[in-house]
Amino acid sequence: MHTDGNTFDKNFRKAAKTVGNVIGNYHPHGDSSVYEAMVRMSQDWKVRNVLIEMHGNNGSIDGDPPAAMRYTEARLSPIASELLRDIDKNTVEFVPNFDDTSKEPVVLPAMFPNLLVNV
Repeated sequence: MHTDGNTFDKNFRKAAKTVGNVIGNYHPHGDSSVYEAMVRMSQDWKVRNVLIEMHGNNGSIDGDPPAAMRYTEARLSPIASELLRDIDKNTVEFVPNFDDTSKEPVVLPAMFPNLLVNV
């Protein structure tokens, strides 16, 4: 989402487009696992600070499932942008993606301990 400019200061984009980009560029596995991860990062009852802002039905605290990805829109949240702020400053190691067409970071240059904050 960061690479595509799908950030908090821009309009929302279809979640299906993001899922397709992730599958095509970084994670060539099932689309459901990618979308489920996106949805979880948008659910404020599961994470303290959402990393993805979502328009549409992203499920409920009572266990209702989210709408299909073709019906929802998403973008990075402001706090997610903080996790990626220094990504272009060579602060972390990059490795080739699965088909050697681009590079991806080994870790994020996080400005805060997201694993501890969003437990």
